[in-house]
Amino acid sequence: MDVVEKELAITNEIPKFIAGDTVTVHYKIKEGNKERIQQFRGVVIQRRGSAHTETFTVRKMSGNIGVERIFPVASPFIDKIEVNKHGKVRRARIFYLRKLTGKKARIRERKF
Repeated sequence: MDVVEKELAITNEIPKFIAGDTVTVHYKIKEGNKERIQQFRGVVIQRRGSAHTETFTVRKMSGNIGVERIFPVASPFIDKIEVNKHGKVRRARIFYLRKLTGKKARIRERKF
């Protein structure tokens, strides 16, 4: 299995980010015969999997509605990923963010 995974692996250069970070994912979308890049900016809720099966979930607020999207790390449709802010959280999966609204849903920034 490892040999096959190495052959099929797509090598995307992605920056280091963890749960709590705010990222902008530039995602290619096909509409008919045209292709455009759409930006999805939000907080990373989780990263799961390993190697080419790894995925990460990004959550953003669109109006009053929370929108979550799962991106495969090895997707050929991801143009690039920008890390906007590094958040300080104490766990790897921050699903508790779904219940919070307003100022309670803020994440402190990590200092380096």
